[in-house]
Amino acid sequence: MTALEIQQKQREFFASQTTKNPSFRKNSLKRFQNVLIRKENDINAALAADLGKSTFEAFLTEYFVVMKELRTMIKNLEQWSQPRRISASVFNFPSKDYLIPEPFGCALQISPWNYPFQLSLATLIGAVAAGNTVVLKPSEHAPKTAALLADIIAEAFPPEHVTVVNGDAKIAQELLALRWDHIIFTGSTHIGKIVAKAAAEHLTPTILELGGKNPCIVDASAPIALSAKRIVWGKYVNCGQTCIAPDYLLVDRKIKDDLIAAMVKEIKLAYGEDAETSESYGRIAHQKHFDRLVQMIESSTLAHGGKHNADTRFIEPTLLEVNDTAHPTMADEIFGPILPVLAY
Repeated sequence: MTALEIQQKQREFFASQTTKNPSFRKNSLKRFQNVLIRKENDINAALAADLGKSTFEAFLTEYFVVMKELRTMIKNLEQWSQPRRISASVFNFPSKDYLIPEPFGCALQISPWNYPFQLSLATLIGAVAAGNTVVLKPSEHAPKTAALLADIIAEAFPPEHVTVVNGDAKIAQELLALRWDHIIFTGSTHIGKIVAKAAAEHLTPTILELGGKNPCIVDASAPIALSAKRIVWGKYVNCGQTCIAPDYLLVDRKIKDDLIAAMVKEIKLAYGEDAETSESYGRIAHQKHFDRLVQMIESSTLAHGGKHNADTRFIEPTLLEVNDTAHPTMADEIFGPILPVLAY
């Protein structure tokens, strides 16, 4: 079935008004919840295969988030779907005014590879709860999870309500060429611009969650040991492939060496003397991204780490000594286990 045929079936289903019934939405999410409970072990296995995630990390950063979102939506969906009385404008006197929740219609969601389960389903749950039909395009760079998502969605929803379309960038382009009622995209700024341009052709509303370059600032008053512990956890969970991870450190020159020493200590406490043998440390998602990160390491001055293995896409938790913002690592979001340290 082509992308257009899938969308047409979903438009027909939305036009039937079935998804406007809060009870239908709630029952759909409950059925989805039951499937996810049964598939938890399969989800863990897929995330381990794609990103080297431990069972604990998979639960904490992916499965738990999705299940909590489901429970919240199921609990509140009927209340949130009701019209809400609001104050009337004096120009409309003596009217009674309401806000009436309405679904957009047929929604497209394109999801990333770094949290391929959580970032595919958390927003999908909201879209379904609001009464939309959804076509989900997972990332081809997390193939095991993408294939499992197709199985899970097919078991939980009829295809005219929610369906998964797997494939590469060509498939994404075919989907974006269609007119949607809403588009949700999580990923890079470069691809985000392509999505925004495609949406603009039809004035389609979008939610774009794109890249950034988050600094972490540590001044001389900061408790060094506690700061190091928090920075190491925030940076190296999911092997640094997190959009809100610290991207670089700005550190008071007086405490820079002490902070680096403390972070090295915390890295070893978290992942052992050799992170490559740690069951708690993940892997880089795909080869192109791995090669990009290795190039950063090889063009930099190491403060710690730098070890890598192309066969398993392993990159050691790495700290870099960076002297100015013109350094190559400061140009774009790093999105990996490499942390530049700049003194001020």
